[in-house]
Amino acid sequence: MLNYEITSIVGKHTKRRRIGRGSGSGHGKTSGRGHKGSGSRAGATAFSLYEGGQMPLFRRLPKRGFSNVEFKIPCEIVNVWQLERFDDGAAVGPEELSNAGLIADNAKKVKILGKGSLTKKLQVTAHKFSKSAEQKIVASGGTASLATYR
Repeated sequence: MLNYEITSIVGKHTKRRRIGRGSGSGHGKTSGRGHKGSGSRAGATAFSLYEGGQMPLFRRLPKRGFSNVEFKIPCEIVNVWQLERFDDGAAVGPEELSNAGLIADNAKKVKILGKGSLTKKLQVTAHKFSKSAEQKIVASGGTASLATYR
């Protein structure tokens, strides 16, 4: 004899609504769409921000200022202190930064920022440098050269 564990499964799965299966189903005739209007037609979708004819929120709110979101160039950020993990005299570029796990996406541009200090002499290649980062790399005896844009 099989030993079944009895668990309460009432209400766990709701039955799917079978539309257009006669008046006895409760969803017959117009299939819950009502009579006429755009909601009754095939392919009808409601505009998600529609407020029943009331002036929509995005039209009620004032439009002011400027947003730079369309023009933003995404960059992977690396700080100067993170470059300390490389050997003295090493050439550090986007490929090496990706292998070291300092940047996630090798396809993005790399910008070096000046947080922290650098004691090693490195040949750093990146797409952008902050002024302080460039100064710290050069002060430690290394070079900061711009990578070509892909």
